[in-house]
This record gives sequence, C-alpha cells and structure tokens, in this order.
Amino acid sequence: MLTVRPKVAELMFRLYGRPLHPELFEIYASRTVQRGPYQAKVDITSAGHVVTWRYGDMTLTEVAASAQHPLPQQRRLMSHCLKGSRNDGVDCRGGVSYQVDFQLEPVEPELFWIFQEELAFDGERQGMLHKFHSSGRIAMGALSYIHTEARNRSFMVQAFHTFPDDYAIVKSQSVFRLPPQRGNR
Repeated sequence: MLTVRPKVAELMFRLYGRPLHPELFEIYASRTVQRGPYQAKVDITSAGHVVTWRYGDMTLTEVAASAQHPLPQQRRLMSHCLKGSRNDGVDCRGGVSYQVDFQLEPVEPELFWIFQEELAFDGERQGMLHKFHSSGRIAMGALSYIHTEARNRSFMVQAFHTFPDDYAIVKSQSVFRLPPQRGNR
C-alpha cells in the first residue's frame, strides 16, 4: 500500500473526551502501554498519530490528522490548526489533566535532511518509527517517530512527523496526568 503524507498546511491537532473508531484511520504502527491504573494505545497514521488514553471510565483521544479527515464533532475538547507553535491544556473531571505543546517548524532543506537522517537512525533503535513512501517529487519519504514515557502518575508522548515536500517538521509533546494522590498535593 502506498503511504504518502497530506500537505502540511492541512494539518489539525485535536483532543476528544471519547474513543474514536480505529476504522477512521490508516494505521501503520501501533503500541499499547499499560501502567498502573491507566492504559494508552499509540498509533502512527497517514497524517500523524492517534493516542487513546484510558483511566477508569475516562477516555481522552489525541489526534494529529488532516483537516480534510472526516472526524466527529461530538465531545471534541480541543481543535487547533498546526501552524506555528502552541500549548494548551484541559483539566478533566476527577483531577485528570492533559497538556500539549506542538509546533510546525519549516526548516532549510539541508537541516531538514540532517534531522530526517538522525530521526531514522534513532527511530530504528527505540520508540516507534514508520517510513512513508516518497511522493515522487523527492527521493526520500516522510517519517513519523513517536517516543513514549510511562510513569506511575503520568504518560508522556513525544511525536515527530516530517514533511519532505514542504521541508517541515511537526513536533508535539503531550502529557496525560492522573489526579494527585490523597495526601500528596
């Protein structure tokens, strides 16, 4: 199956207070993490990624996807165009919190290729990596690399998505935090 990225100008970053059907996405790599009372499923998709984090009866789903991608409106907690840099957060019921920092970084072609090669090398040894096919305009295709860090009270996701046709890199860091333990405020 040919896997090519959408244009970087079409990207959106969204958060939902619900699970989304996996059939909505073309998934190329997936990993599930269970740590104490929470579980997270991380998917690399055609345009970016999907993170589905569950704690008790609460589900938060982070999506980096094309604005053209048909996604539901119901229980959408956050929606931003991926332009420049931004940070945002949501405080949920029961003391759960979500924080995200993301940026779209256009870079000079020489720096882009250096970053892409380093990402490919590091991604082969750790984290999740998917290499996309070239769009035909440029010899090397896009990359998606995701690194996760599961701790007892938090789950961090660092994602890097490259867009060779635009010489652009999307970087994001998200943290899902459990409520403070009683007596540890």
